[in-house]
Amino acid sequence: MTEKNASSRHLVEIKQLKTYLQSANETVKAVDDVTFNIEKGETFCLVGESGSGKSILALSIIQLLPAKISHHPSGSILFDWRKQSGLGLGINSQQKTTYEKVNMLDLKENQLCDIRGSRIAMIFQEPMTSLNPVDSVGEQIMEALLLHHPEMSDESARDRALTAMQEVQIKDAESRFDNYPHELSGGQRQRIMIAMALACEPDLLIADEPTTALDVTVQAEVLKLMRELQERKGMSILFITHDFGVVSQIAHRVGVMKQGKLIEFGKTKEVLKNPQHPYSKKLLAAVPENLPKREKIKDPNSEKPLVRVKDLDVFFPIRKGIFQRVVDHVRAVDGVTVDINKGKIIALVGESGSGKTTLGRAILQLQKPTAGSVKIDDHELVGLSSKELKPWRKKMQISFQDPQSSLNPRLLIAKTITEPMKVHNIGNSDEERLELAADVMEAVQLKRDFLWRYPHEFSGGQRQRIGLARALALNPEFIVCDEITSALDVSVQAEVLQLLQEIKAQRDLTLLFITHNIAVVEYLSDETIVMKAGKVVEQGYTDDVCGNSQNSYTKELIEAVPRLKL
Repeated sequence: MTEKNASSRHLVEIKQLKTYLQSANETVKAVDDVTFNIEKGETFCLVGESGSGKSILALSIIQLLPAKISHHPSGSILFDWRKQSGLGLGINSQQKTTYEKVNMLDLKENQLCDIRGSRIAMIFQEPMTSLNPVDSVGEQIMEALLLHHPEMSDESARDRALTAMQEVQIKDAESRFDNYPHELSGGQRQRIMIAMALACEPDLLIADEPTTALDVTVQAEVLKLMRELQERKGMSILFITHDFGVVSQIAHRVGVMKQGKLIEFGKTKEVLKNPQHPYSKKLLAAVPENLPKREKIKDPNSEKPLVRVKDLDVFFPIRKGIFQRVVDHVRAVDGVTVDINKGKIIALVGESGSGKTTLGRAILQLQKPTAGSVKIDDHELVGLSSKELKPWRKKMQISFQDPQSSLNPRLLIAKTITEPMKVHNIGNSDEERLELAADVMEAVQLKRDFLWRYPHEFSGGQRQRIGLARALALNPEFIVCDEITSALDVSVQAEVLQLLQEIKAQRDLTLLFITHNIAVVEYLSDETIVMKAGKVVEQGYTDDVCGNSQNSYTKELIEAVPRLKL
């Protein structure tokens, strides 16, 4: 189906699209009878939980799904294909422009290759897995340009690549051009991905969770950048996310997906302010700003420190030369002094590289401090041997950011939870330990028979609960929760946060909650510690730190939070 020389208002029209995936003998209806359009120059956001079909829909548009395991039983994806003849590059160039309405499902591979990267570009969620580690970032942008514009000289391609890097505000683009992906920060790598996607000036940019793993300040910069580039170049954006704060900031229209179906869509303000579908209402109710506020008691006289950290340093040596001499140190934790009060939830916030995780690990003596003191119940931990630390391990536990990598894939959950019990002589027999493990599984709202499954058989939220169950199995007094909600859907995040509160109240736990999500901090924590470049720059009651911060860096973090604006 084609219609030449007719530029319509709709850039993409998706009609009754079905995308089915074949898994062994099972057919998964990943996209099931979806209809909507993306207008020229608009940002359309797709929201929904993991597995709802958002990314499969995006990959269907650009036709990147493997043909062996996917097919489209019905539907169409009509794209207003802008073609330019003649030399040069750019929407405002003197080339002759024609339009052809094409069905992406009917195009041959060579036609799809002409469209991908040139007219439709995609930014993936994790830039480190999308960028080639053996080529410099500049070469990778040039490659995209030369692939679609073979008439360009290497010099012209390099100039255009540098311009693209400058457009996405890469500082000192000339020197960064020859850097490899591993030499850049997460935010810089994401900017390179955007530069690569925009180098050929596409009409449609598909952004699949491009800010999920970024710090709040970097996220704000990337979103602002995308808005500016969109206004300047007039392109459309299909933005996939589960963050309603981001949706309210950038979307003209929003669609909500559930189990492959588009259950609701419309203008952003209308959907966010007055959702019609029960599932949309459930998602919005799970946003931290909309959760029931917990009572936070401010009473300095009732506070008793459980953990006391004084003048703590964790330095990592920088070695150079043939003999690898130490020339400097990375001061990951630099002179930190904090008290963690018993029975409280303390949030530890800051950008990536601020030293949050290193501080948490140093408190637990998983990372040996360079200097300073860490006391729990007035007992000094720094300097103790592994054998001397063993009795204290029961009191202090950690729940990691990525439960997939922290759970042994070869062990049943029963073994994962009972093994630490056996090490610390909890329970008189294997049967008693299994009963205790079953009890702790129920405490984190999982079924007892889940003990006989392997980690890969669970969802991300369930694995996070299992990580908590393992930490709780030793009946600790203090748990470090390291970014445990960062990769979770908003509804699963809400469940985990509410679960933490219940467990904390039942067991009189003290929690150090490491995160970069300020909205979660405001909802969950009693007190907040803010770190920057290894130092604590502000600490106090959460309401005071977030509502009336005294430090400029803290203010910058809070102002950068994407709020749900109705």
